[in-house]
Amino acid sequence: MTTPAEPTTPRPGRVLLASPRGWCAGVDRAVLAVEKALERYGPPIYVRHEIVHNKYVVQTLRKKGAIFVERTDEVPEGAIVMFSAHGVAPSVHAEAAERNLSTIDATCPLVTKVHREAVRYAREGYDILLIGHEGHEEVIGTYGEAPDHITVVDGPQDVANLTVRDETKLVWLSQTTLSVDETKETVNALKARFPHLLSPPSDDICYATQNRQTAVKKLAEDAELVIVVGSKNSSNSVRMVEVARDAGAPAAHLVDNAREIDVAWLEGVTTVGLTSGASAPDILVDDVLQWLAEHGYNDVETITTADESITFALPQELRHNLRRHPAATPAARPPEENDSPDASPGAGSTAPAPKDP
Repeated sequence: MTTPAEPTTPRPGRVLLASPRGWCAGVDRAVLAVEKALERYGPPIYVRHEIVHNKYVVQTLRKKGAIFVERTDEVPEGAIVMFSAHGVAPSVHAEAAERNLSTIDATCPLVTKVHREAVRYAREGYDILLIGHEGHEEVIGTYGEAPDHITVVDGPQDVANLTVRDETKLVWLSQTTLSVDETKETVNALKARFPHLLSPPSDDICYATQNRQTAVKKLAEDAELVIVVGSKNSSNSVRMVEVARDAGAPAAHLVDNAREIDVAWLEGVTTVGLTSGASAPDILVDDVLQWLAEHGYNDVETITTADESITFALPQELRHNLRRHPAATPAARPPEENDSPDASPGAGSTAPAPKDP
């Protein structure tokens, strides 16, 4: 990208910095799980798919000894493999067992919640309309829990062409990282078409996704430019840019780092809104703040719209020595929905702990 000439005079400007932003509890847990596994067992640790959708995080972990693969058969037999925060289908657990792999499941507990809902509703004979983006890893994993019962709905435009077996036994679930507003639009269209449509017992879009979208809407009220730090394959980061534009921001852009900012975006801008997706570490935001300061935007004001204090415990597989245990099998997957949740909400959290993560 060719960067236009620097402005001849520095412009006084301000930055509205969103809070909350950046890493959510599920991402923090997944990244820490890779680091702990490398520390405990030494490299290499194989990770099926990117542990989270952020280029910087993946590159950093790769330098420490993580090897990212797209297929289970790329992992040497008997090795340790970690499943990413997006979750995998039961068939992947079975493949790992067949290859005698020791597995660490870093699936976000909020994604696991959706998986369990899919299994339960399929067991009860429901058809499931899964709202999500076709081909996204999270959707692939959830679909794999009950493929004979699930139809993926990729937005309100898909509703008219849907066919179901029994309109009275129908429920919707969703990918956890969608736009709240677009999902609501899709649900409304589904309910108009299928009046008996059942909703899940609790919202599937995760607390962090909702909080970050609320924050970016607030930024859009006053900022002429909104910058979202995150990678292009990060669904929640891409949605935040869309939300900013829909909320009235004259311009909104997604960048992996400060080097991707085009100085031309600042022309005529007095207020910049800055936030980051749930898989982007704050070091990248700090670099953008420094870049903005160098271009005259020294007045930084934090805009707080929620207080997040939810944490998730590390995957249970990291609590014993995998080198002396046989590979995981489908039967060794996370406990069923009535077991104790793997989450610890802090006092004052803006979102309730998941009921059955």
